[in-house]
Parts: sequence; structure tokens; C-alpha cells
Amino acid sequence: MSIVLPTKKVKAERVNPKRIVIYSKPKTGKTTAYAGLEDNLIIDLENGADYVEALKVKVSSLQELLDTGKAIKAAGNPYKYITIDTVTALEDMIMPLAIKLYRQTPMGKNYDGDNVTTLPNGAGYLYIRQAFFQVLDFIDTLAPTIILSGHIKDKVVDDKGEMVMSANIDLTGKIKSLICANADAIGYMYRKGNQTILSFKTNEEVTCGARPEHLRNEEIVISEMIDGVLKTSWEKVFV
Repeated sequence: MSIVLPTKKVKAERVNPKRIVIYSKPKTGKTTAYAGLEDNLIIDLENGADYVEALKVKVSSLQELLDTGKAIKAAGNPYKYITIDTVTALEDMIMPLAIKLYRQTPMGKNYDGDNVTTLPNGAGYLYIRQAFFQVLDFIDTLAPTIILSGHIKDKVVDDKGEMVMSANIDLTGKIKSLICANADAIGYMYRKGNQTILSFKTNEEVTCGARPEHLRNEEIVISEMIDGVLKTSWEKVFV
């Protein structure tokens, strides 16, 4: 195969993020905001969508998640967006696959435990990462845009509720780093009065940022209660 090299600048191929990470303190209003995004299927891994009217499906195991994905594919991938709520719970859910991957190795063929993270010298975390990204690659095939919703640890939020230390997003070390590196946008969501704000502002201490030009260093009022009606503004994120 011959390679044709470009002779002039190639135009951008995407405007909106393909994979976006959104995280916040628990009960900030993430799920309610996701419900306001049209054509968005919320895959609820934490029973967090019980009080929200939305396109949603409840999943309680890895097998249920895989079966849900197969059903989405069989239906012709009908959703424009799929939200994993939460990616924090997804990490806990992939343990059976991590064990299976370890048992496929010469060292692990006789393993009869139920948690590879207890393996000596932290060796099991390799299989946690492999399992996590194997499942995430499958999720990426289910819709044009994937939203990964996550938690943080409360103790790292400053007294204004507007900053999060990057080392404390609630995911295991290298999984957290790789998720952030491969996301097109990372937003921190917080409440201010009756507004829910999604921040993509970047600095050295906050895990936020975006490749799409319209999101870089922006703060967006993603949902707001106006005259008793919740208004969402996802058109500012997905233009």
C-alpha cells in the first residue's frame, strides 16, 4: 500500500467530543442533567436514576452490561449518546473479567481467589486495567458519543466547591490517568445556587480541559431551575 502524504493542512474531522468525562461530588445533579440530554441512554450502575425520568436502563453486573450492549447493537445503535453512570462503579464491576484474564496466564491458571488486587506486589492491577479498557472499548462501539460520569472524594473539594485535586478522581491510579489522557473533554460539575455548572477550565491542580475549541477553558451552566422548570443547555457542549 502506498502512502499519500498531505501537501496542505487537513481540516478538522470532529467538532464535538467522542468521549467525555464528567465528574463531581455525589448528588450534585449529574444524573438529572444527563436526563435532559436528548437521545441519551443512561446506563445506571448505581441505582442513581431511580428518581429521574429519562431514557435509562439499570445494570447490576458485568454480564448485564455486556447483554445491554449486545441489545443496543441488535437494535441498530439507536442512541446518539450513552452515559455510563458511574465509571467509578464500572471499575468495581469488572473484577470477574480481571480474574478471567489472570487465569489465562501461566501464573494464574490455578488462581481460586475473588480479588486480583490482593496479588503480591500489586500485580493484579494490570488485569484490572486490561479488563476495564476491554469493556470500555466495547462501550465505545455503542454510540457516537460516550459520557463517562464519575465521583470524587469529598475531602479534596476546596471550601468554594469549585476545585478538585487531579490525583483524587475516584478511580485507580493508572486507570484514572489513561481515562483522562484518552478523553476528548474532561469537565468538573458543581452546584452554585440553583445552577449546575460544568467547568472545562484548566490549571495545574484541576483535572479539566477539552480538545474541542468551543469547550476550552469554558464554564457552562448546564442546568438551571427557572420558574420551577429545569432547563438544560447541552447544545453548548454538543454544538
